[in-house]
Amino acid sequence: MQRYEVVAIVLADLNEDDINALIERIQTIITDRKGAIAKVDKWGKRHLAYEIKKQRDGYYFLIDFAGNGAIVNEIERNCKIDDRVIKFMTVKKEGATTAEGIEQEAAAAEAKRAQAKVEAESAAAEGKPINQIERATREARPRVRKDYNKEEAQTKGE
Repeated sequence: MQRYEVVAIVLADLNEDDINALIERIQTIITDRKGAIAKVDKWGKRHLAYEIKKQRDGYYFLIDFAGNGAIVNEIERNCKIDDRVIKFMTVKKEGATTAEGIEQEAAAAEAKRAQAKVEAESAAAEGKPINQIERATREARPRVRKDYNKEEAQTKGE
């Protein structure tokens, strides 16, 4: 078994039930063929970088799973047939390929999300907005680009 990620963009004007039905169909393809699903992540409605099939917006979702090539072929075949799918991409990735390894990885990711939520709540309780926390981490990064004034730029070129 190999590890794969499927990222798909579907029509933005679909209701939540249709999106869930589409995701559920992909999940049943994986589970019926003895694959293991690591996570399903709904990214939501986003503006596309460029127009695809006369659409400006799309609903993104990601499915991370372990399986074989037959599963990938079937998922891609279904995405090509379905008119609601604007674009999709399947990527082979590194990681655990056993069901136990995937469950451990999912549990570690959930613990990490819970820790981030606790930190955000404690920051909110202290009265410090979350944006200030993010700004502090950005300011702590080293500055890479050096700004030159006109005099330095002239001497540098000489």
